[in-house]
Amino acid sequence: MSKQFDVIVIGGGPGGYIAAIRAAQLGFNVACVDEWKNAKGGPALGGTCTNVGCIPSKALLQSSEHYEHAGKHFADHGINVKGLELDLGKMLARKDQVVKQNNDGITYLFKKNKITSFHGRASFVKAADGGYEIKVTGAAEESIVGKHIVVATGSNARALPGTPFDEENILSNDGALRVGDVPKKLALIGSGVIGLEMGSVWRRLGAEVTVLEGLPTFLGAVDEQIAKEAKKAFDKQGLKIELGVKVGEIKSDKKGVKVAYTNAKGEAVSLDVDKLIVSIGRVPNTIGLNAEAVGLALDERGAINVDDECKTNLPNVWAIGDVVRGPMLAHKAEEEGVAVAERIAGQHGHVNFNTIPWVIYTSPEIAWVGQTEQQLKASGRAYKAGTFPFLANGRARALGDTTGMVKFLADATTDEILGVHMVGPQVSELISEAVVAMEFKASAEDIARICHAHPSLSEATKEAALAVDKRTLNF
Repeated sequence: MSKQFDVIVIGGGPGGYIAAIRAAQLGFNVACVDEWKNAKGGPALGGTCTNVGCIPSKALLQSSEHYEHAGKHFADHGINVKGLELDLGKMLARKDQVVKQNNDGITYLFKKNKITSFHGRASFVKAADGGYEIKVTGAAEESIVGKHIVVATGSNARALPGTPFDEENILSNDGALRVGDVPKKLALIGSGVIGLEMGSVWRRLGAEVTVLEGLPTFLGAVDEQIAKEAKKAFDKQGLKIELGVKVGEIKSDKKGVKVAYTNAKGEAVSLDVDKLIVSIGRVPNTIGLNAEAVGLALDERGAINVDDECKTNLPNVWAIGDVVRGPMLAHKAEEEGVAVAERIAGQHGHVNFNTIPWVIYTSPEIAWVGQTEQQLKASGRAYKAGTFPFLANGRARALGDTTGMVKFLADATTDEILGVHMVGPQVSELISEAVVAMEFKASAEDIARICHAHPSLSEATKEAALAVDKRTLNF
């Protein structure tokens, strides 16, 4: 007889494992099925985020930033470094250790919360008494039944048509994280989050990096003023970003990769590089789920159709994270995972898409929440804007990193905060104050009148809020 569970979560990434933990906290008998394998073939909970995404990329970003600081910036602090050497193997090994620590942490949390973990690929079999039958194909094949099913299967890197990933020369985010030697020349197609972060890592370590972007604008989803400030910093660093290009034929051989493209001027260009990273977005992962066996509805992209509460067209089948509509962000998946577990328990789970923060972990970091200035102009909403540069912030000066600014956008009449946008040092941490403020419908004046520690980077947030009323104190 098949093992019976109250809740079966398919996928152990940020959305899936958090959904499983919250459901277990609420008293349900929970199973989680995940097929990710570590180097030894064992389970590696955490999904794309932990294994080949958020976590390892941040580890490499940190290591490469240390390397660049030692080579270029320590002298400004009176620290002279002689004989600087890069041990890329050790750097990659540290990244792998950080990943393992996160894998192990999730495994511990599953044991702590008495969640049954299955290592293998899950697929629907049929509707069954008590819910749905799920087949788990791993080292052995077994069948389990769940009253509620939460699909959290994530997404896969999108390949260029006719140019599949070989993870040797033509790399996805996976291959980009484990290049064995620093390439002399590296090209990236796509100037989104993955492209900029990976480009930053390998540029710092010595690669000549060219980023090819098809759109005519840089970081079109980012507030235009912030995006321009960021691009100015990347240009100064030596990251070559070409906008408005049309990529043509790509040839790969033992010598490297040849990329043919037309630039914004209409000129034909041939670029020879050692490695090519393709980061043109991600696609929902429903391959092998056998959705048709139970009539689970998918859209034209292969994503699972859900309503505002993450309910699918099937009773007691839910879906969250990258495999459904909305931004493909780990923290968005986590919030949906918690909300679904609570809805299963008869509670009122809450996810506010308008206050989901976005972060790009380059240097300078870029972070934002809410609407951009161009969006407010397009909607016709009257607004006020206030900015404050890190150049005038004492802590930023002490850090030696005064690039960027904080920008507030507030309703012209009510002063309600409509968007907060940042580029600069550690803004990934500063953005949370703006998220809290917007969640509680705060005004710019509310932030302006809150005492912020001195000296701190967060004072730039206070000053930008003051700037909305044209009364900054330090600029």
